[in-house]
Amino acid sequence: MGRLTTHVLDTAAGRPAAGLKIDLYRLGPDAVLVKSVATNADGRVDGPLLEGAALEEGNYELVFHAGDYLRGVNGALPSTLFLDVIPIRFGIASASEHYHVPLLISPYGYSTYRGS
Repeated sequence: MGRLTTHVLDTAAGRPAAGLKIDLYRLGPDAVLVKSVATNADGRVDGPLLEGAALEEGNYELVFHAGDYLRGVNGALPSTLFLDVIPIRFGIASASEHYHVPLLISPYGYSTYRGS
């Protein structure tokens, strides 16, 4: 059974990014908000974002509200952040597979990849 998962690590602080809001959109002629979640103490969400029949082939976007999180953990940041909202667009080619989209963040950079 296929599923979509994510987690967020704060590489500047060396810990999971707890309490970070994430929006999942299904892309098409119009973007449709599928789900809004927040990370737990382990930097993960409490379950798959999508799984089973809800996971369909197509294009998606995860929107990580990193700025709100970064402001909350680092009061020394400027009022205009270098990174605020981080959108990651990706495709689901096979609804039977596991797609894991992790985000590694710091106030001045981020990276992502297809994890396992």
